[in-house]
Parts: sequence; C-alpha cells; structure tokens
Amino acid sequence: MYYKTTYTSPVGLITLACDGDNLVGVWNEGQKYHGANISEEMTVKDDIPVLEVTKKWLDRYFAGKNPAISELSLAPIGGEFRQIVWDILCQIPYGGLITYGDIAKMVAAKMNKTTMSSQAVGGAVGHNPISIIIPCHRVVGTNGSLTGYAGGISTKVKLLELEGVDMSRLFVPTRGTAL
Repeated sequence: MYYKTTYTSPVGLITLACDGDNLVGVWNEGQKYHGANISEEMTVKDDIPVLEVTKKWLDRYFAGKNPAISELSLAPIGGEFRQIVWDILCQIPYGGLITYGDIAKMVAAKMNKTTMSSQAVGGAVGHNPISIIIPCHRVVGTNGSLTGYAGGISTKVKLLELEGVDMSRLFVPTRGTAL
C-alpha cells in the first residue's frame, strides 16, 4: 500500500509518496511522470513518520540549508540501470553540477562496459521519482545547457539558484525535447 501527502514549497505544490516506511516519490505539481512508478492508487495520509521527516528535510532545504540525503529512507522504484543512475545522482554535492556524459562514464564503469549512452542516462535522470532529494536538477548538458528537468526548466533554475550555483556559464536552451 502506498500513501501520499502534499507539501507547499517555494517551487509550488509537491506530492510526497511512501510505502509506509520509505519515501518512494517526490513530484512537483504537473511534473512529467508524476506518480508513474506507482502502479496502484495512493491513499492520502498526512501523519506517516517518513512523510513528516521528509517535510522537515524539505523545510531545511528550502531555507538554504544542506540536509543530508542519508537522513531519509529512500526506496525509489525502478530497474537496475535507473537505480545505478539515481545512486550517482545522490553523490552530487549540494550546489554542484555534473553532466550527462560524466554520469554515462560512471555508469559504464559500474556496469563493466566500455561506453554508455548519455541519452539512456538522460532517460533515467528524467524518470527520477524522488526529485529535489535525489538531485537530478544538478545535471546539465556538456555545453552548460539547463536541459532535461521533468519539473520544468524554471524550477531547475530556482533550485540551482537556491543552492548558490554560479549560473553565469549555464543557459536555457531555445529548443529541444527536454523543455
């Protein structure tokens, strides 16, 4: 059984979901793939400890603090490849950035392959079910493009600015599939 509640944030309404013990979803309202990893109906319930802890974590995050991901019990639902990508995302430091290409190299190494497609990595990053906490917003294109955020480019910009990222070399693409 899965449970959900909402959290009002500076980037809009966020849905939080859990399996009772572990966080399985954090989605911005209107986000692509919102709830896509949960195959059954979620019951609204506000008083589940993991959801309460997550709200407090988000309060600190949006206050400009750097709460540790390890404070939360995360259980994103996805296959082995996606889990590897999401684990790498969890290693990106607060206020840091990484490229899809860099992640592809790391995934290839973990899977004992010589190469890995940046596009495949982009798909896994885009399907991250625990946005903000598993920081997919810290992934950028090799050229500094702020592409590929399922919660929307404007939300990605706000999150990076909140974390104090130097935005001077980054830009919003004028066209592309991930806008």
